[in-house]
Amino acid sequence: MEILHSAIAILAAILLIIRFKVDPVISLLVACIYLGLATQQGAEGTVSAITGGFGEIMAEVGLLIGFGVLIGALLHSMGTFRDLVELLARKVGKRLPYAMAAAMSTIFPSIYVDVQVVLAAPMAKESAPAVDRRHGLPWLAGAMGIGIFSGYVFVVPGLAAVSVAGLMDVPLGTYLIYGLPIGLLTAVVTTFLFRVLLGRGLWKDSDLDADAAQDQEAADSEAESVPGAERAARLPLLVRLLPILLPLVLIATGAIVDVAGGSNPVVTFLGDANIALFLGLLVAVGMVRPSLGADGVGRVLTAGFHTTGEILLVTGVGGSLGAVIGGSGLEGTLADLFSAEEGAPVVISILLAWCIAAVLHFAIGSVSVAAITAAGIIAPVVGSLGVDPVVIALAIASGAMFALHVNSNFFWMFTTLLDLSTKGSLKTLTLATSLGAVVSLPLVLLASLVATAT
Repeated sequence: MEILHSAIAILAAILLIIRFKVDPVISLLVACIYLGLATQQGAEGTVSAITGGFGEIMAEVGLLIGFGVLIGALLHSMGTFRDLVELLARKVGKRLPYAMAAAMSTIFPSIYVDVQVVLAAPMAKESAPAVDRRHGLPWLAGAMGIGIFSGYVFVVPGLAAVSVAGLMDVPLGTYLIYGLPIGLLTAVVTTFLFRVLLGRGLWKDSDLDADAAQDQEAADSEAESVPGAERAARLPLLVRLLPILLPLVLIATGAIVDVAGGSNPVVTFLGDANIALFLGLLVAVGMVRPSLGADGVGRVLTAGFHTTGEILLVTGVGGSLGAVIGGSGLEGTLADLFSAEEGAPVVISILLAWCIAAVLHFAIGSVSVAAITAAGIIAPVVGSLGVDPVVIALAIASGAMFALHVNSNFFWMFTTLLDLSTKGSLKTLTLATSLGAVVSLPLVLLASLVATAT
């Protein structure tokens, strides 16, 4: 019965979000309450599971999410991402789609996805004719889409990556070691395959929306109106990237030392993701303050805080859902579904985790909510699967990218900023994220072999 009640709870949450437009936080809490009461956990036990699960995941990732968003807001104020894209356009020319996909998937995963698309879209439109007069814009659009979401789900400190790793109790350093190459390869390979499809007649001139030009100009104006953006310090681009690069280097160094069996208190301390991201935040504040002053920095950080609230709540409630499922007795039942003949459990586990995340994302329209919900469902049973948790976490991340479409706010922002029709965005963003989810799946299977060998 716990499987039936869990299915009802999840489907009810999806229905509330899609059909009745109820906020994901409220919808997931309703599902938690129903599941707790329906599986005989009682009122007190249900409340305890909800609050306990929320607190546990906040202890894991709360600071990381906050620091990541604030770093992104400060980089935004310095024009860092815009300048990087302009540099790439000058240096790589027709290879810009690959460079853009690679950069977005590896260098900027901490920046909120809406900020990335707002800043990158104008440059993509401007450079599209130089890349390919007919297919330049759709190719860049697809590269942007898969680059943004590959980084978002696979690369620490991407918000979905951090949330899934926390829910699955995977050390962020370990997740980074596996996720970074998978994210990069997924972005680049998908960009190539997408270009092949464009060359086979996928794109039509009617897939553009000329009427969206005024909306694009308004979006550009909004991107440039970040408080103090014009007065931000004009430091070298590489220096302005330090708030992202420094945490990545520290986390990776700590993970490598740990895997190598070394023990160094200083490296362990600095390699802790909370400390590493906090140091990155301090570096970002130090860069921005001379030009914006204390008040200007405060305004930028306040804008970042506004972005953080719902992300933290959704992530925390994902932890609550995991705790309620853990108390429902579902662990033993689901563990039986993963048991099979020799050699089968790893593949079955990975495919099931991928499918759960893919279906949730297709239905809900939010990569982060789908990943968090899938992790909440699977986390209580991951210890009984005989599969390294990082592999299951990566499978969830892979599936959560599948088919971003019209029920996503990002879809419509993407459509407007790039002057695409709805069909045009379905042919670019939806197709690219679907390809990315499929391309990354065999990479996750390969990672399972590496994890097993180590």
